[in-house]
Amino acid sequence: MNGSKPMRVLFLMVLVTLASASRAQFFEEKQEHYEEEKPWLESQAPLPGAPKFDDLVEIEMGNAAPHRYFVDPASLSTSADGVVRYTMVVETRGGARNIGFEGMRCATGEWKIYAFGRPDGTWSQNKHGRWSPVQGRRADSYRRELFNHYFCTVDGVADMRVIRRALAVGGIRRGGD
Repeated sequence: MNGSKPMRVLFLMVLVTLASASRAQFFEEKQEHYEEEKPWLESQAPLPGAPKFDDLVEIEMGNAAPHRYFVDPASLSTSADGVVRYTMVVETRGGARNIGFEGMRCATGEWKIYAFGRPDGTWSQNKHGRWSPVQGRRADSYRRELFNHYFCTVDGVADMRVIRRALAVGGIRRGGD
């Protein structure tokens, strides 16, 4: 029996060592997990130049849409924050044009207006811009169309090559990659 006491002590020491190593590994793995989930930071993108109306690409919305919708390909950009930024021109049936510099987060299905275009070609910052969900139920939602068929894929933000091809052929579903 005297020989079993040192064995028990040795056994307990091995258990404590293993438990400490497992605990350290557990916390190290947790730390790695939390490091991967860093908070999202939005990039500060510069405002683009004024759109050239002859270069705009129309987004086909069908007969139900009350207006015509155009994207300025020269303004398109993607960045490390996962936002597709673009200038949108909405033309009413009466001929009025509304211009906005917008962003779309494919990962969250949200959009935001950064600035409004003025008639003289300058921009007015949107001081109240916030991220809002892309509306999926409205048939005339150009943002839904951009989200589903131009800017976003099942993998997140489409790369610029895919986005430009989608604009050229009328959307990803119509021949984009």
